[in-house]
Amino acid sequence: MKKLLCGLLFLGMFICTIPAQTESRNGLYYEVTSDLGSEDAALLAREMDLMFEVFNHLFRFDTKTMPGLFKVRAFGSAEAYNNYVISQLGRVREGAIYLHYNRPERRELIVHRADGVSHKLLAHQAFIQFIRGFIPYPPSWMREGFAIFFSTLDYDKEADELTYEENLAWLETVKSWGASAPSIQSVLMADIDGIPDHFQPASWAWVSFLLNNGNEDYMRTLFESFMLLSPRATAAENTRAVMQRMSSWLSSETMKRDYDIYFASRRTFAEFIEEGRAAYAAKEQVRAELFFLGALELRPTHYAPYYYLGLLSYEAKNYDMAEQYYRSALQYGADQALMQYAMGLNALSAGRQEDARFFLRQASEGSPERYKSRVEELLKRIE
Repeated sequence: MKKLLCGLLFLGMFICTIPAQTESRNGLYYEVTSDLGSEDAALLAREMDLMFEVFNHLFRFDTKTMPGLFKVRAFGSAEAYNNYVISQLGRVREGAIYLHYNRPERRELIVHRADGVSHKLLAHQAFIQFIRGFIPYPPSWMREGFAIFFSTLDYDKEADELTYEENLAWLETVKSWGASAPSIQSVLMADIDGIPDHFQPASWAWVSFLLNNGNEDYMRTLFESFMLLSPRATAAENTRAVMQRMSSWLSSETMKRDYDIYFASRRTFAEFIEEGRAAYAAKEQVRAELFFLGALELRPTHYAPYYYLGLLSYEAKNYDMAEQYYRSALQYGADQALMQYAMGLNALSAGRQEDARFFLRQASEGSPERYKSRVEELLKRIE
């Protein structure tokens, strides 16, 4: 009996050490294998399919030319992920990496599925897998620039849809270069003349310009460039084909002029906020609102634009709108006591005394050193 119990105990310990079973699920364009099980594989396959459709809405590659389903391999632990990547590359690559081989059946995107791993890494590498799945050797600026552009794609599991917030991480850097910026020619010809300094942010800047400058000639030229890409060409050959098309319609002087005008007009999030604050301090409400709305468009999940738009609505005596903005600011991480105090003043001005008492007391309790004396004075007036 004792031996039986020991055997069962040993068996139980052994079972506990067995990792989750690796499962595979197919989507429309991907074959996903995950050691977190079938549910995770199916979820990731769905996310990858949605990203594929976003990418191909722009590039319009013929899906009939796909060599097969794109492969994705997901790991739940950092150790398993790192061990596999090291076995393939000889070194670690954080979060996600696409491994490209001459034989299509060996190509795969490796993903570490864990909280705290940046989703930008997945979206970035997913685009590289996408474009190299159709065009093994695209121009480097196109591969890197669009990978950065699309890296802020994120998946909302509850809504089963992708969200996108324009990636402006490099905007401030690009604007700071001034005359020291790498030339457009050096970026576009990198596969022939060599990779210039600051290549990745410069590639993103060129892609951002082509897609957002508002001139149809650039957009049309870009689409025509996609059509010239050949899956049998080298990166240098694809680069020459694209450059020949671009230069036949757009002179280098015109491109440089339009590019400089575009980036001079692009404000960073911080610039929108600072100019909005300056306009607000000068009591130029209309200009302030435009700046804060500009900031909101760039960063719809940052609390600051909502807070300042709440202040503007409060001063315009639009108290319902002000509270909506304040609540949104709170939702996206604004200081809780500050928002409670602002909502208290707003409710008080709107004649909602019970709400005002509630919000003001919350502010006082949350940060007594800042609000207790002010709240006590206001409550005396109410009572």
